[in-house]
Amino acid sequence: AFICDKGSKIVSIDYSQIELRILAHVADIASLKDGFANGADIHSLTAQEVFQVDGSSVSQDLRRKAKTINFGIIYGISPYGLASQLDISNSEAKDYINKYFRKYPGIQNYMIETIQKCRDDGYVKTLFGRKIYIPFINDKVAMRRNFSERSAINAPIQGGAADMIKRAMNKVSIFIDENKLKTKMLLQVHDELIFEIPEQEIKKVPLKLAKLMEDSYKPIVDFSVPLLAEIGIGKSWAESH
Repeated sequence: AFICDKGSKIVSIDYSQIELRILAHVADIASLKDGFANGADIHSLTAQEVFQVDGSSVSQDLRRKAKTINFGIIYGISPYGLASQLDISNSEAKDYINKYFRKYPGIQNYMIETIQKCRDDGYVKTLFGRKIYIPFINDKVAMRRNFSERSAINAPIQGGAADMIKRAMNKVSIFIDENKLKTKMLLQVHDELIFEIPEQEIKKVPLKLAKLMEDSYKPIVDFSVPLLAEIGIGKSWAESH
């Protein structure tokens, strides 16, 4: 449905696994940080760690399970929630989560410390110091309190990703203006920026835009994990994926 003008292309530039990268940084997980630095498949790496297999034994099914666990942990997933997503028993899901925390104890420490600090302060902070208030963190009603605890865990990660892309948009906008480009920044969707770029600018501009996105945290944050912005080009938004 979304197509470019004649003589232009739609370019999608998407942060790769930015929330997992932020989690690796804030929880200081050496194996995940090394994996990102070396360009490893993080879901396969997690599968190896959690299911105790070597790289050659990681099947697509194990990778899928590891991916669900990786992203579920960011959102404070419960054994019940994981069991439902993977179509396994609650006890099996609980076992997976326990194995995950045994392999990445820093993540559990991050969660416990973040929840406690939020209980004391009433808010959490992103990498850039932006405060996100969590109103029901000390609520007597367990359902509201549990939801707030999951929000406290997730907000610095998802909020940090939001800060990154907003900073990137600002840098990109300045770059386009200063270089008098005909490139247009059309839209931001989660971790992705979408551009319409004339064919005469298509060779050089996307790479420069991706670099600006990858450096969006500078000079504010000393980020310990490399960001990766992946470029897709096509006549339509679908094709650019």
